[in-house]
This record gives sequence, structure tokens and C-alpha cells, in this order.
Amino acid sequence: MLTKEEKDRYNRQIILPEFGIDAQEKMKRASVLIIGVGGLGSVSSLYLVASGIGRIGLVDNDSVSISNLQRQVLYREDELGISKVERAKETLGRLNSNVRIETYNSFLSVENAISIIKDYDIIIDGTDNFKARYLINDVCVGLGKPFVYASIGDYYGQVAIFNFNNNSSCYRDLFPNYDELNNRENKNKGVMGVLPSIAASLQVNEAIKIITQTGTPLINKLLTFDINNNQFTNLDLKPSDKARQESIDSFNRLSL
Repeated sequence: MLTKEEKDRYNRQIILPEFGIDAQEKMKRASVLIIGVGGLGSVSSLYLVASGIGRIGLVDNDSVSISNLQRQVLYREDELGISKVERAKETLGRLNSNVRIETYNSFLSVENAISIIKDYDIIIDGTDNFKARYLINDVCVGLGKPFVYASIGDYYGQVAIFNFNNNSSCYRDLFPNYDELNNRENKNKGVMGVLPSIAASLQVNEAIKIITQTGTPLINKLLTFDINNNQFTNLDLKPSDKARQESIDSFNRLSL
């Protein structure tokens, strides 16, 4: 149940058509894991905490650097060199003391992915590399967790929901060839400072739609956008048995 303070705090959401008290109480009962607290994660964590999620987890082993500040709006100049997850927890706690915040001061790995992901309802991708996304995807498929994906670079971004259920698309439907992706990845991409905020805001919106069962989530869809020319496009994704089976096989290897 929501307290009077919570009803006042979240009033602008509660009065929305098709939202109401019931949706806000679902938010309070839900948990979301954010993997990576950089450009994407610093924004998604702020909006999730502000919107009244019950519990969030933050996974990252990086510390704040000067080059982060152009786009990672959760951090400040006097926090350089400090652990991102610890700094994020303190700042987010001051934004909303009703939210339970858990931190994992490590990068996601084959050794810890299952043990961390299993305790959360929805997983948000805030990473910046395809290897981590394959790992997140395969664990989410194996554990039956929805995976809210985003990728950004230059002026471009994309957002999707993977593994909403056993009949929906997964990351391997979008990128079936690991080796091809490995060969073409550019590790030194530039990024316009506002781009992570746009992508992460869309991720949070998708997570809220899943939790509250409102709106039309990006299931079997890929939203792509170019902020240089304000072009947004929805593309269809077709789930395949092959991609799902490869994900399950990978998860089973991790479980050994």
C-alpha cells in the first residue's frame, strides 16, 4: 500500500489515464537491475528512483572520471575517482528514501551474472559492449527475465525489449553472428552528450510499461533514432527458435 507521502509524491503519475493507484503500487512492489551506471545507467537510475520503483540494483566496477561528466549526469566534478555505484547510491538515496538501493561493485561476468540477475524482475542494459549484452541476454532467457536493451553511438540510438516471454525476440535475433559483431565493433565511438538521456528515458518508460501493464511495450520491435535529423523508426523483429535455443544453450553452459 502507498503511504500518504507516496501518494503526494507520485500524484502526477497516479492521475494519468490508465495508470492510477494500482499501477503505482505495482511500481512499489517491483525490482529493476541496472547493469552499467554510465551514460545510460546514470539517467535510467534517476528516473526509476524518482518514479517510485521499490528496489533497484546497480552493477558497475568503474570510478568517476572527467570524461564521464559530458554525459553521465549523476556525477559531479568533486566526485572524480570515487566508485560510481557508491556515489550513485548516495545521490539516489537523497532523491527518494523510499527506494531500496543495492550495489554490486563489480562488472557483470560469467561468474556472477546468474547470481545477480536472478533476484530482479526486469533487467536494464546500461553497458557499452556487445559481449556484456550477449551475457545479459542469455541469462535473462535462461531465467525468464525481460531485458530492456539500448545501444548508442555518435548521434544514433536504438531501444528494444528482449525476452518479454518465451515467444518474443531476444538479442540474438537482432545480432545472430557473434564473430561478425566482434570484428566490426568500434571501441572509440564518440557520443553526443544528450543521446544517453534520450535512450535511457525510453528504457525507463518501457520498464514502467512492463511493470504496470500499461501502454504498448516495444515487444518484437526495435526503435531506432537519429537525433541529428530527428528521425525515429520502428522496425519489426522476428523471434526465432534458433536464437532462443542458442541463448538457452549458452545459459546452460554458464550454469555448470
